Amino acid sequence: MSGSGRTWAGVATFAAIGVIGVGAALLYVNQKGGSKESAPAAAETVDPQLAAFAKGSLAALQTPASQDAFQAVSGYVFKNADGGDVRLADFAGKVTVVNLWATWCAPCKIEMPTLAALADHYKAREDFAVVTVSMDVEKTAGEAGAFIAENAPLEFYIDPKFQLAFEFPGKGAMPQTILLDRQGRVRAVLTGEADWASAEAKALVDHLLAEA
Repeated sequence: MSGSGRTWAGVATFAAIGVIGVGAALLYVNQKGGSKESAPAAAETVDPQLAAFAKGSLAALQTPASQDAFQAVSGYVFKNADGGDVRLADFAGKVTVVNLWATWCAPCKIEMPTLAALADHYKAREDFAVVTVSMDVEKTAGEAGAFIAENAPLEFYIDPKFQLAFEFPGKGAMPQTILLDRQGRVRAVLTGEADWASAEAKALVDHLLAEA
């Protein structure tokens, strides 16, 4: 191979490695919510009332003022533990905390007990739900199901197509948590690990529950 041929081959290899690296960064967010490059490009405007809850463990909370771009997600089909079809629209009428996670995502597993604690805190309410949707592939689905079983009262859901995480502002980053109001509108999004059993998290949920 000529010198110029070797040069172009090296450039192509370097570019490919760069693309893979960027992709991995988008899919895996650390405890501090990831780098600026992996942060959700959610909203240019914010809901000022909900923005007040972006503090403490929820400092990275984003509160889009417009939810129109995400309405189509309500009909997206994922699966429950029995293999039945589930849609976010099924939770209409409830304030719903949707958490997108995977067994290979360490921050996802770290925060899961706090989501279980949040679900337990509001277990007496019929108008609230925590929906944790695994992005695991079939090979690790059993491991994911067993992990959720250790975090009662959470129920197991899985998206075998690994697409739901890309339908929200985080664009594939995990963990990603989305709060929907009773009308199924996206009211807040947090990319990265958080303490969902914290006082600020409960205050946010209480605010949404208090809305008509």
